[in-house]
Amino acid sequence: MNIAIIGTGVYGLSMANALAQNKKNNIIMWVESESALKKIESEKNNIEALGGLKLPEKIKFTDSYEVALKDADLVFIMCAAKYLSSVSKDMLPFVNSKMNFIIGSKGIEQVTCRFVHEVFLSFINTKNIAVISGPSFAIDIAHLEPIGLSIGYKSIIVLNAAKKAFNGSNIKLRETKDIIGIEICGSIKNVIAVAAGILDGLGYSESTRSFLITESLHDIKELIKVLKGNKKTILSFAGVGDLLLTATSTKSRNYTYGTLLGKKDAVSAEKYLNEYTVEGYYTLKSIYALLRKKKIKMPVIDLIYNIIMNNKDPKLLATFLMNKK
Repeated sequence: MNIAIIGTGVYGLSMANALAQNKKNNIIMWVESESALKKIESEKNNIEALGGLKLPEKIKFTDSYEVALKDADLVFIMCAAKYLSSVSKDMLPFVNSKMNFIIGSKGIEQVTCRFVHEVFLSFINTKNIAVISGPSFAIDIAHLEPIGLSIGYKSIIVLNAAKKAFNGSNIKLRETKDIIGIEICGSIKNVIAVAAGILDGLGYSESTRSFLITESLHDIKELIKVLKGNKKTILSFAGVGDLLLTATSTKSRNYTYGTLLGKKDAVSAEKYLNEYTVEGYYTLKSIYALLRKKKIKMPVIDLIYNIIMNNKDPKLLATFLMNKK
């Protein structure tokens, strides 16, 4: 199978390494610029961000959409959510009706409040689209740890293509047609992970962070229901699985950022935000706007927003949990 991966961040690179375990897969990765292409070519035998990982020789790189997509049967969209509109627009001239697409990007577009699959479909009209999400850090995928992911799909064609691509890899797929439920879980878990980090930074115990996670699971389930998804999705890899991982581990950038906020180290928090992609920060703005637009009440999001964007006292988070009905 010919596979194109759009985006060479650590998530895209780790997915490429996992897919390369299937000897029948031919993989090419799109890089955003000529300078970035030279950089990845020089580092591919020792990727520091992935623990010194050496990528298989079969993984090729290009800065041309035309070259990346020319013979692609399956296309993975692995760029950060904020770049999805521009990436989708630029891909369009080289897309054909036989291609299958899997979106690994997570989040909600800030201006339009659309989920990532909606953004993608506004440029590229296809039924062969799926989204993947689940408890997985890039470094663990890259080093071939056993990983479980949820895949939400529109057509059986793309599902079968995904199963074929991941055959023999370290990734197990659990299927569902609830794309919106998976995207809600994949987006909001990053915001809750920031909040969990805040509690850690404040010095609260694992018990209090578990308190937050449990309450958040109930709120996310209700949001899925309101937005016409399947509330059972909260029990999937994308739901409780990913939330538990992201909101309890120092490997999580969202959690680490929250810890700095909880310690009231504004300088370090701002520096971290500038150096790393903290999806929870950007998703918070989007989900806050979405809830306002849809007139949906989700007080935990309002509070996290006020703490991060309006500099409210982080200790209000613990008070909120005790008073939440």
